[in-house]
Amino acid sequence: MQPSDWTRILANYREPILSRSLFELAVTLAPFMAIWALAWWALSLSPWLAVALALANSAFLVRLFMIQHDCGHGAFFKNRQMGDWLGRFLGVLTLTPYDVWRKNHAMHHATTGNLDQRGMGDLPMLTVKEFREKRWIGRALYRLVRNPFFLFGIVPVYAFFLQNRLPIGVMRLGWRYWISSQATNIAIAVVLGLIVWFGGLDVILFVFLPTMFLAAATGMWFFYVQHQFEDTVWEREEDWNVQEAALNGSSHYALPGVLRWITGNIGVHHVHHLASRIPFYRLSEVVRDHDILAQSKRITLWESFRCARLHLWDEKGRKLLSFSDARQLDL
Repeated sequence: MQPSDWTRILANYREPILSRSLFELAVTLAPFMAIWALAWWALSLSPWLAVALALANSAFLVRLFMIQHDCGHGAFFKNRQMGDWLGRFLGVLTLTPYDVWRKNHAMHHATTGNLDQRGMGDLPMLTVKEFREKRWIGRALYRLVRNPFFLFGIVPVYAFFLQNRLPIGVMRLGWRYWISSQATNIAIAVVLGLIVWFGGLDVILFVFLPTMFLAAATGMWFFYVQHQFEDTVWEREEDWNVQEAALNGSSHYALPGVLRWITGNIGVHHVHHLASRIPFYRLSEVVRDHDILAQSKRITLWESFRCARLHLWDEKGRKLLSFSDARQLDL
């Protein structure tokens, strides 16, 4: 079956269910707010108890981001405006200006797997040939960026706390994106100001920051595994096809049930790229009904940890390699 055939089949799952969407929002937002309040109160007993609660609450923040993600694709509500305003509200909680992110993420979907269109919404990725042609400083910097401690420790902090404060990537596309980023910044500043006013800096240090950091690092890991795996697909412009790239260049991250719930089924990423209008709570229906998709590009949780050592795309061998494997190649 061709990727284009799947696009037609998956259209049957695109319809959002209002009652289900409202339920998913309620069972995510309400616990998030409740645990936030509980962690704040726990500061009076022990800062470490507050940190533990805050870290646990990052799971609900990740799920709120997944709901915001669905809003950006018009997949959460039939009414697009309703989804957009929910996305903007959630963007304050996730530190992500909604309209800016939606535009950049649409570019990611439109160019994923295209070697000649890298850079928008992608993690830095070089081919073996490109890496070898760089001077030593360029190779050293690339090794730093691809180092797991840097990629999942420093980059999430930069992306969510700094990069998201400006409409990076769409700064020249009009006032809408500036309003999105600056309105989000103002709302975040007001919320943080109120928290400090009523609770002091300890609430920021022991509740807000731990929740945000772990959620951001988790999101970065998932984004990595969704496209950076050994038998992913990258093509030059002349050979690239968006549907082929969606099906074969995105993974099916087969996770335990709890992690699937926390991450809003985003591990079913090949299906998501084929049909981004499918609500996250219906992706499980797709893999249940179509075993070929359930088995395609499947990566288990244990297998996924090996992906962290893959860094360079081998255009001849058509697979992602580690630095050590790339050194063995005869180009």
